[in-house]
Amino acid sequence: MRTDHIVRSFAQELQRLANLVTQMGGVAEAQVDAAVKAVARRDVGLAAQVMQADQRIDAYERDIDAETIRLLALRQPLAQDLREIVSALKISSDLERIGDYASNIAKRSLALAQVPVVRPAVAIPRMGKLVEQIMKDVLDAYTERDVAKAIAAWERDEDLDDLYTSLFREVLTYMMEDPRNITPCTHLLFMAKNLERIGDHATNIAETIHFLVVGAPLRGERPKSDGSSFAVVSPESDDKGAGHAA
Repeated sequence: MRTDHIVRSFAQELQRLANLVTQMGGVAEAQVDAAVKAVARRDVGLAAQVMQADQRIDAYERDIDAETIRLLALRQPLAQDLREIVSALKISSDLERIGDYASNIAKRSLALAQVPVVRPAVAIPRMGKLVEQIMKDVLDAYTERDVAKAIAAWERDEDLDDLYTSLFREVLTYMMEDPRNITPCTHLLFMAKNLERIGDHATNIAETIHFLVVGAPLRGERPKSDGSSFAVVSPESDDKGAGHAA
C-alpha cells in the first residue's frame, strides 16, 4: 500500500509540474498577442503592460526550476518520468525567452508609436498571427501529448521564415526610398526578427514534445527558409526613384 501511495504521489507531482508549464505557456502566448496588438494599435499603455508582465513569466521559470530540482533529487526518476521532468525544464526555458522577445517587441512599439506610420508595419500583425498559431499548436500538443500536432507546428516555421524574408526586403526598399523611413523601419526589422525567433523557440518546444512522447530526438533537418542574410536591395533608376528588391 505504501508503494502505491508513493507512485500516486509522484504522479500528482508530475502533473503539477506539467500544469505549471501549461500555465506559463498561456502567459507567454498572451504576452505575444498583446505585444503584436500594441504595435498594430500604436497602444503605448498596452505595450507598458506587456513589459511589466514579463516578470510573471520569469517567476514561473523559477518555480519550475525549483520543482524540477526537487523532483530529481528526491524521486530519482527514470525513463518516461525523467523525460517529463527534463522536458518541463527545457520548455520553460524556451517560454522564458519567448516572453523576453514579446517584451522587446512591446518596447520597440513605444518608439514606433512616436513616428509616422510606414506601410511595412502591416506585416507585423500578419507575422504575429502565424507565430501565435504555431505557439497555440505546440502548447496544445504538450497538453495532449500529441506528436503529430507538434510536428505539424514544427513544419510551419518555414512559412514564418518566408514572411520574415519578404518583410526584410520590403523594409530595406522603404529605407532606400526615403531616409525618413529609416527609424521606423529599423524598429520594424527588430520586431520582425523577434517574432522569427519566437517561432524558433516554438519549434524547439515541438522537438522537446517529440522527445517527451517518443523518447528519441525528432529526425530530419529543421525546416528553415530565412533568406534575409542573402537579401540585397539595389537602387533602380526610374521615374519614381523607387528601390528594387533583388
